Amino acid sequence: MKKITILLLLVGSTFSGFAQQTINASITHDGIQRDYILYIPEIYDGSSDVPLVLNFHGFGSNATQQMVYGDFRDIADTEGFLLVHPEGTTFIGNQFWNVGFPGLSSTIDDVGFTEALIDELAVSYAIDLERVYATGMSNGGFMSFLLACQLSEKIAAVASVTGSMTQDTFDDCNAQRPTPVLQIHGTEDDVVLYNGNTLSIPIADVISYWVDYNNCETTPTTTTLPDVDVSDGSTIEHSVYENGDNDITTEHMKVIGGGHTWPGSVLNSVGTNQDIDASMEIWLFFSRFDINGPLSTDDFENNQVTIYPNPTQSHINLSLNYSIGSSL
Repeated sequence: MKKITILLLLVGSTFSGFAQQTINASITHDGIQRDYILYIPEIYDGSSDVPLVLNFHGFGSNATQQMVYGDFRDIADTEGFLLVHPEGTTFIGNQFWNVGFPGLSSTIDDVGFTEALIDELAVSYAIDLERVYATGMSNGGFMSFLLACQLSEKIAAVASVTGSMTQDTFDDCNAQRPTPVLQIHGTEDDVVLYNGNTLSIPIADVISYWVDYNNCETTPTTTTLPDVDVSDGSTIEHSVYENGDNDITTEHMKVIGGGHTWPGSVLNSVGTNQDIDASMEIWLFFSRFDINGPLSTDDFENNQVTIYPNPTQSHINLSLNYSIGSSL
């Protein structure tokens, strides 16, 4: 698959955005009210099944903050997927996901909650249950890996931003099928350390685990991405471990010099890498796979053109995924 990203500058014009619905709702799981925020783009009309992206917040954050910070809404508006932001429970004053952090004893079943949430949404909306994806920031990234290990029958692919795996998740991982994985992490992250500590295993070990489990080639294809913003103090190496079972990949975007941030976010942008839009990179990764493996791009009708952000008053990014008979 070829991918081209083109930056177009717009002068004196504005793209019209789609209307949308943002719904605050809840379900009851294990006798506890569990809240979530569902984002529905206007182009969703229920006539055909669409993908579902779960976007998990970090420790001490919440669904509303993650909806804005790790923002997929513009992408959902053009791509037509449903976007849900689950809400964690509170532990010692902080909302969190129960992923097995040492010393943080909890009986909350967040995997069961996530499964129940997917099932509930599938009753009310036309969801392609072979295209359910999980991503998140920090503790939300840990949660995505936990789902890959314990709910792989329902999660097609995962992407973690500044997250990792706890030792418990690592030791007890019981994935049932090859799972596409994308890890985005800064080498200078001072919260979830790149080289690990008692709270998390090193990122290199996370990648190695999934490369081994997915039976990918152990030597990656590594590309240094263009340093679009030289003032952000970081650059990105993208390593792709190819030819895994069922033709899936394990991938790592290593933000060299990057901290505990969501690349491309416009919030708290000082020190945030601006060479990529992490949300867009994650969606482009997700959009290549369903739960059975890579999606077919043999037909032109399956090729994608994505314009984001929308609406905009300054610039747009035009991203094209296409398949052709000969290489360029």
